[in-house]
Amino acid sequence: MTEKYESLDELFEDEEFEISEESEDNVPLEIKSRLALALDVDDLIDARRLAGSLFDFFGTVKVGLELYTAAGPDSVGVFTEAGFNVFCDLKLHDIPTTVHKAARVIGSVGARWVTAHAAGGEEMLKAAVDGLREGAESVGLPTPGVLGVTVLTSDTIKNEETIVSRCETALRAGCEGIICAAPDLEATSSFSDKLIRVVPGLRLPGGDSHDQARVATPMEAISGGADMLVIGRMVTEAENPVDASEELVSQLLG
Repeated sequence: MTEKYESLDELFEDEEFEISEESEDNVPLEIKSRLALALDVDDLIDARRLAGSLFDFFGTVKVGLELYTAAGPDSVGVFTEAGFNVFCDLKLHDIPTTVHKAARVIGSVGARWVTAHAAGGEEMLKAAVDGLREGAESVGLPTPGVLGVTVLTSDTIKNEETIVSRCETALRAGCEGIICAAPDLEATSSFSDKLIRVVPGLRLPGGDSHDQARVATPMEAISGGADMLVIGRMVTEAENPVDASEELVSQLLG
């Protein structure tokens, strides 16, 4: 557990967590920058070890509710210090004042993106945008972006009107992008030059869909116009995550 380390510096000094300086020549920056590794675990040390072993493949890590609840703001700082962008997937959804205060905290710890439910409305999303900016400015960091969650990938209901409406809300509120399932990329195509589109719920061909109702392959998502792919269990639960990452990159390279 993380308690055996008295500080983050001590964690980084442990040779077990060294990130290889060798680079994978077959992973172009264009690919690496579009891949986010989902660290859906409750142990910061395990998450750090996994991310370090896959540094050559992923430019971003996704810190979700499970890891953030277990480790708090350290779950962001550990990975920014290691050279990753951090996509903090907390799906903020509360009254605007509460969201604003929470976003200030997250903005001050170095996250690059933070999610908030677009169903919360324009005022709430704007509170998240403003809170992130204020938090980052207070410590001299670049302003993070809010990603508005449209419809969860576990939701079997596909309502194009709702998805488009939530994209419009996110845009008016000043969000940098949206989260949408791959099947919704067509419905959100008119926003492709205004909002980055981040796609979770991805599986390799023939892979288990688990608890997600609307899934696709990484290549299908890229072909549909996704800007960033969130890669989770297809890599993190593989017998050999490095081999699975290599297979993923190979498919994306065609």
